[in-house]
Amino acid sequence: MTPYDHAVDAASTTDAADLTRFTDLLWDRTAGLRARIDDLEFLTRLGDGTLPITSFRTYIEQDGLYLEGYAKALAILSSRAVDPEAGAFWATSAATAATVEKSLHTSLLADVALGGPSETPVEHSQACLGYVSFLTATAATDTYAVGAAAALPCFWIYAEVGRGLAASARAVLGADPDHPYARWVTTYDAEDFQTSAARAREFVDAAAEVAGPAERQRMSDAFVVAMRYELLFWDTALNTVPWPATGPVA
Repeated sequence: MTPYDHAVDAASTTDAADLTRFTDLLWDRTAGLRARIDDLEFLTRLGDGTLPITSFRTYIEQDGLYLEGYAKALAILSSRAVDPEAGAFWATSAATAATVEKSLHTSLLADVALGGPSETPVEHSQACLGYVSFLTATAATDTYAVGAAAALPCFWIYAEVGRGLAASARAVLGADPDHPYARWVTTYDAEDFQTSAARAREFVDAAAEVAGPAERQRMSDAFVVAMRYELLFWDTALNTVPWPATGPVA
């Protein structure tokens, strides 16, 4: 029996409003991963403005590729949601990722401060390809509830990490109003994104309420895997991991 099942059984003696949310249990399970994310050199230097421009550009390039895959996973979730409100939320999030956020990344990469447009096609990093493949496969081949749990870390961890990063970036802008990426980092704690993260949690909690123990366990496992990919995605933007060479073997 999972901790969530124990919580549900306790409903007979505890006010339902006092029960721990399923997503709270997911957050607690990933405390170690979140501590490692908080300590990432990439995020520290992104916030204080000392991240090398090349690493920031790598991150933006990979994030653009990620958004394309993430939008597809969210679209699949939308099509599988039984609740119309949940379906509309995931569909709107997919559209935002595919258009608004992707457009922002494209404009950033065109900035001469980041090196300007590049004629060389960008290849998925190992972390990026693994993450989007996992999200898309989970949304398409497992249940809606498990797919939603896998998609949640991208909303939630960005909302949490973003508050601190945005505050640091505002301090950087105070000293250097023309800093090449600090203004972009200040958008991390945008109110609409914080609201979307809260709504995503609500839909995952709602899915968990009607899921059985085995499905809730898969939801928890998918959340953990996605959180691992969040850590790897940020870390490998600074500490790049090249793909094996594709040329002929000597």
